[in-house]
Amino acid sequence: MASTAEEKPDMEMVVYDIEDDEHDSKEMVLQKYFLLEWKLVKSLLLDIVSNGRVSDPSSVNTIRSILDKYQQQGQLLEPYLESIVCPLMFIIRSKTIELGVASDEILEVIKPICIIIYSLVTVCGYKAVIKFFPHQVSDLELAVSLLEKCHDANSLTSLRQESTGEMEAKCVVLLWLSILVLVPFDISTVDTSIANNSNLGELEPAPLVLRILGFCKDYLSNAGPMRTIAGLLLSKLLTRPDMPKAFASFVEWAHGVLSLATDDVLDHFRLLGVVEALASIFKAGDRKLLLHVIPMVWNDSSVLMKSSAAARSPLLRKYLVKLTQRIGFTCLPYRSSSWRYVGTSSSFGENISVPASKKDDQGSHALNVDSPNSEQRSNSIQDEDMDVPDVVEEIIEMLLSGLRDTDTVVRWSAAKGIGRITSRLTSALSEEVLSSVSELFSPGEGDGSWHGGCLALAELARRGLLLPVSLPKVVPVVIKALHYDIRRGPHSVGSHVRDAAAYVCWAFGRAYYHTDMRNVLEQLSPHLLTVACYDREVNCRRAAAAAFQENVGRQGNYPHGIDIVNTADYFSLSSRVNSYLHVAVEIAKYEGYLYPFVDELLYNKICHWDKGLRELAADALSALVKYDAEYFANSVVEKLISCTLSSDLCMRHGATLAAGELVLALHRCDYILPSDTQQRIAGVVPAIEKARLYRGKGGEIMRSAVSRFIECISSSHLPLTEKIKRSLIDTLSDNLRHPNSQIQSAAVGALKHFVKAYLLIEDIRGIGDIVSKYLQMLTDPNVALRRGSALALGVLPYELLAKSWKDVLLKLCSACVIEDNPEDRDAEARVNAVKGLISVCETLIQAREDPNIQSWVDDMPLFLLIKNKVMMSLFKALDDYSVDNRGDVGSWVREAAMDGLERCIYILCKGDSNGSTRRSEGIESASELSNSVVVKNNQMHSLFDANLASIFVGAICKQAVEKMDKLREAAAKVLQRILYNEIIHVPYIPYREKMEEIVPNDAGLKWGVPTVSYPRFVQLLQFDCYSRSVLSGLVTSTGGLQDSLRKASISALLEFLQSANTEGLDEKSSRECMLSKDILWVLLQYKRCDRVIVPTLKTIEILFSKKILLNMEVHTTTFCTGVLSSLAVELKWSKDFSKLYAGIAILGYIASLAESINSPAFSQLLTFLGHRYPKIRKASAEQVYLVLLQNGNLVSEDSMEKALDIISETCWEGDIEMAKHQRLELYNMAGLETALLYKKNDGVSNKDGSKKTPAADENASYSSLVGSAGF
Repeated sequence: MASTAEEKPDMEMVVYDIEDDEHDSKEMVLQKYFLLEWKLVKSLLLDIVSNGRVSDPSSVNTIRSILDKYQQQGQLLEPYLESIVCPLMFIIRSKTIELGVASDEILEVIKPICIIIYSLVTVCGYKAVIKFFPHQVSDLELAVSLLEKCHDANSLTSLRQESTGEMEAKCVVLLWLSILVLVPFDISTVDTSIANNSNLGELEPAPLVLRILGFCKDYLSNAGPMRTIAGLLLSKLLTRPDMPKAFASFVEWAHGVLSLATDDVLDHFRLLGVVEALASIFKAGDRKLLLHVIPMVWNDSSVLMKSSAAARSPLLRKYLVKLTQRIGFTCLPYRSSSWRYVGTSSSFGENISVPASKKDDQGSHALNVDSPNSEQRSNSIQDEDMDVPDVVEEIIEMLLSGLRDTDTVVRWSAAKGIGRITSRLTSALSEEVLSSVSELFSPGEGDGSWHGGCLALAELARRGLLLPVSLPKVVPVVIKALHYDIRRGPHSVGSHVRDAAAYVCWAFGRAYYHTDMRNVLEQLSPHLLTVACYDREVNCRRAAAAAFQENVGRQGNYPHGIDIVNTADYFSLSSRVNSYLHVAVEIAKYEGYLYPFVDELLYNKICHWDKGLRELAADALSALVKYDAEYFANSVVEKLISCTLSSDLCMRHGATLAAGELVLALHRCDYILPSDTQQRIAGVVPAIEKARLYRGKGGEIMRSAVSRFIECISSSHLPLTEKIKRSLIDTLSDNLRHPNSQIQSAAVGALKHFVKAYLLIEDIRGIGDIVSKYLQMLTDPNVALRRGSALALGVLPYELLAKSWKDVLLKLCSACVIEDNPEDRDAEARVNAVKGLISVCETLIQAREDPNIQSWVDDMPLFLLIKNKVMMSLFKALDDYSVDNRGDVGSWVREAAMDGLERCIYILCKGDSNGSTRRSEGIESASELSNSVVVKNNQMHSLFDANLASIFVGAICKQAVEKMDKLREAAAKVLQRILYNEIIHVPYIPYREKMEEIVPNDAGLKWGVPTVSYPRFVQLLQFDCYSRSVLSGLVTSTGGLQDSLRKASISALLEFLQSANTEGLDEKSSRECMLSKDILWVLLQYKRCDRVIVPTLKTIEILFSKKILLNMEVHTTTFCTGVLSSLAVELKWSKDFSKLYAGIAILGYIASLAESINSPAFSQLLTFLGHRYPKIRKASAEQVYLVLLQNGNLVSEDSMEKALDIISETCWEGDIEMAKHQRLELYNMAGLETALLYKKNDGVSNKDGSKKTPAADENASYSSLVGSAGF
């Protein structure tokens, strides 16, 4: 209900029209996206307004950071612009009046406010913001004076985040002036400086104007945003009716600047500013004012366009093109072109309000727009009589050359200029322009010309200047542009051309009626959808889909248009794989699209330069076979076979892949190929080998393609002769020994299907025992052979493995272990051995469950071998920490071993559930295979027992607390699957309920994040069966080098120990005692293994610093004794500084204790005062000093002061003999036996030569350094 006239005005503001649903929904959207932050912005603005200034500088940064988030959606801020801008501009105006321009304080007040306003300008645009600037006449002089004050202040920084507001203040005041100079009065009447001066001539610029011009000329040389705003201000000021002399003076000055262009940087920015200002003036100025300066400005512009300055600067060329088109636009008088095509209405409301009958009339009128009638003939005569200035031809030539420019911004500006100028030309001249644009698409032109030509065509069509009669000439060019892709070296160019061609099609849909577009759309739609589905670039796919959608929506009934639009939407086309394999397949079922799709894949994508795209195109081609299998078999396959021997690598690679995929797809469609075609397909691989296409560049990718081809024909059971079978198996064997892992993987995949298809059916002469062949390759010195053979054994079927299954398993188990010879070690070979071992186990187990396969393998020996030997090997692989120049390559083996252990556990548990756990006579012979700790319960009837479960879970938990995020996540997921497997129940897991609390069945947990995993797994330290395994992994994190990991793991450990306080003192001491025992176990178990010992020592140091493990009464002495024993071994002869530092710190903590253990620790610490490394001597001296201060019992009171003086005054980094002499004195003061000193000698030769370091030791250290660096 509308408000009545009697209602109050304020009531009218709150009463809304019920029918205004659009406005209401817009308000709701604005509130939804901005109102949450508006409350904060409003409170900060109220604080600024109430104080009349910015009291807290951080509030400005807060507001700016909020506004910056709306850079792409500036319209969301527009409803609040008045509430933000008006009060802030009021403060600027009022404070300027109050404080006066001469005051230094005024800049401090306005600069923070201008930062906020300028942020709004950058987000919403200046046109939306300046509407709310004050524009009283009296403000003009005020703003000029304020600009003068800002002009004299220099900016301290050019970084926006560090800006103090100088630049923003200048920009805001310039924008304020751009609206103030539009006052509808003579500016001379506003200028108070000439109130008493009658000498000012008629039309002479007032002093106020001269000041503005002076500032603007200075800012035209600026590199910042002031240059553009100064040009805007000049365009508003100089185009006033009372400024003819000022305008002429500026044009003369601009002529001087353009004529005297140099290579100076400042001069370059001045050129940009002047050209941009002239372009703004020609946009805003009256035609009568501008006509007389056109010759001079055009001459300067044409000369400058050919200069070296323009050649170096795309921005200058863009401004020159912009100025050129506006000069041409000014030369031509405004006229309504009767020949222009009148297309669909730009207003949606007008479109829906026109009845259907009128739409038909409009359509027929548009169709007959070129039909001769009297009115059009008279208009045509007027067109021919139109006088076109000569300069326009030169301008059009420059714009056409701009369409060929190397930079997109220049071509885009030139295209818009062509459209604008053509709108004021005659029909005949417009045809000439179109003809010139069409020449840009000639074969000799580059991609820039094609792109510029497409942009020009789109502009002409959008403005109704491309008549339907010209469409038959234009559409073939657009179709070529849609597929424009030119190979240049290892890549291609043309994505911008295809994108622009889609824009042309989009413009066609918006410009023409459906009656004119019916035939055009039938030509364009297959090509648009081809680009939408199969283009390499996502922006081109989306642009083509948008163009098709626009045409379907505006051109009316198009067959299956809505269905296709729904299938090929913005999001479904974002993924290239989805576009090729799902969207295109869905669209191809509609009539008219299948064969264009096939042609695109066959002629453009199969031979594409991108290897991944060729592989995807082969899959996409096979996905279309189901729609017309006969066409693919008779036509497409034949073409592909002939291309497999092409001289072009891309073509033969793509053709080989596609041929294989099509054969497989035809087989799945139950289509039987003719015998001659089968023979030709079978001869593809021998022909490739005969042509020696594996050699040279591209040989590797051809090997992968051939392997995939063999896999496809094997899956299709294509008939092959024995000779070809032998040839193919030899090819796969060659690929298996190739060092490239991708080629090996492809060969393994092919071998799996080839053996099943051909080797199991008949025995092929010349092939021999393939299993024995691969077993021999497992021990070959060539690492590539070992890698390939391990994978190959994993894919062999049961029938080939049955006779020698035990040898296969044992050989693969041996291959999983680190090689004795360092030269033979290869992490990838061990990874493949682990994978192959598990695959063989699963093949053997699955065969005994298959009723169609006769099992020759006894269950019990097989299961016992898996339990005792395979599991043992996998546990050893889980302890593979090999390192080379690539880093921790052992992590690859450990990851594969975790997966393998999990699958072996399932095998054993499944064997238990199937009742295969009864003991057999072969148990004794099987028990001889292993002497591992795993085989302790062979006498029990269960394959998977509590002992094995404890070892398995402990080993996985160890990986879950180590330092690699990827392995922690993998280990945690293995535990999740083991605990919550619904198919196979894994029994005997110790403390299962607690494990389920620690590892919940939550797929969303991010186990790779340290703060998630460590607090959970550290709780396992309280259980004896897990604590040692977990601690041995945890110390590598707590004492590691990565800071974030160390903090998270230490924090979790300390929280675990301190949480015992809530459970009582006994619980806390028991946890510390258990931890101390486990640490001693780690030190003993990993003796001389620096990978574990060094972080363990660092962990002990950290725990000592937190007063942990030092207050365990009797256990403290036991623990410290064990640590001292370990340090005596680990630190002797050590050259690892981090290890020495940690050991010295630990000795200092132990020596500071009041226990009897302090004396041996102090004695051991003193020995390092004579160490060969000066830094170690210095660190030891610092620790000795601290120990003496904390524990006065080590040295008598009489000698304490002297001992401290010796430590503090001796230069421990100096002469080593002096250091040893001082150390001897300290020994005597401490009452220690000097015999111990020589007994614990650190290896440096004494004067009497009693003990020397081996001469080769230093060289060994250097070689170790070089080796660790990867050389």
